[in-house]
Amino acid sequence: MKPLYGHQQDAIVGYNPNKPGRPSHAYHSYFVANIRVVLDMEVQAGNQTAPMFAQPGLWAFVDGLAEGSRPVFIRLRFSAGDCHWGAEKAMAGAEERQLRYLFKLKQSANVKKLIKQIFDQQEWVEAGQQWQGRNEELQLSGWTKARRVVVLRRPLRSKPAAEAEAVGQQKSKRKASKQLTLDLPELTYRGVQYEYVVLVTSLTDGIPTVAQHYRDRGDAENNFDELKNQWGWAGFTTQDRKRCQIMGRIIALVYNWWTIFMRLGIPDKHAEAISSRPLALPGIARQTGPGNQTTVEITSTDAKASQIAQILTQVSRFLHRIKATAEQFNQGERWKLILSAAFRQFFGGRVIGSTGRLADAMG
Repeated sequence: MKPLYGHQQDAIVGYNPNKPGRPSHAYHSYFVANIRVVLDMEVQAGNQTAPMFAQPGLWAFVDGLAEGSRPVFIRLRFSAGDCHWGAEKAMAGAEERQLRYLFKLKQSANVKKLIKQIFDQQEWVEAGQQWQGRNEELQLSGWTKARRVVVLRRPLRSKPAAEAEAVGQQKSKRKASKQLTLDLPELTYRGVQYEYVVLVTSLTDGIPTVAQHYRDRGDAENNFDELKNQWGWAGFTTQDRKRCQIMGRIIALVYNWWTIFMRLGIPDKHAEAISSRPLALPGIARQTGPGNQTTVEITSTDAKASQIAQILTQVSRFLHRIKATAEQFNQGERWKLILSAAFRQFFGGRVIGSTGRLADAMG
């Protein structure tokens, strides 16, 4: 949600937990979660946050992808509203496209009934980080067929530990913003209080893998924090919604370019702008041109000057190799080499869409 001030097109009061009653726009966006790359985003009126408004754009985007470029599965980011996607229309849309999904279910009466039926059973599987899980099959009243659900539970921490943590959080309130919590429902069973969640999925993976996929979705919240607070998704004003969407997409594109650039120099992690921009941008540049050759010398006064030099030198050498072999490849093939190098931690040194090795392709 992007709070709005003034008179702007489609500035409507909707779901806005941070500024209730404030007109806003709703951003619907799609990411490749692990590598933190924005695929697309669209801006809608502030009261159009429900899945029914997001699905047309999502399915149009997926349908426009080549068969081999479609995602393995889709899931929602860390959000209080992600359970609204666990509905027939969203699941049927994914199933029509043979696209796997992982959604959280709302705590409806039938879901709670399932929980009460299975809590006293013993066949719970360890799902990591103190979670236990069970496979079940469920068909709710609005569904056209039964689907796999994964029920996860874990005991809540003792009250003294929780109170101690609350005190610690209160003390550090001025130093850090309040962390998001799962806000999961709780149930007391045999004197032990559990928090639990029910997932609906078409994945065939085991319970530990599905549980980890669910936990990983919390990291997607960092994408929005970075884009809003460090790149400007929430920091510009336009009169009409179309230009707002164009501007939002330009910001996302620049964010992607910077992510790729920094990955070329720091391949083992995502370098957020709050740390990577101060690291890579400051410096005094001087252009020299002896003969027919132009050289740019960059002098950094930063304490991490040697680290900066190593990163930029690594990126420069790679781009020079790309330039030297540019005549052998078209634009698409060059981008494949650049992306393969930037995300080599994920591709294991292979070239995207090929069995060949990146080192061999670069000569």
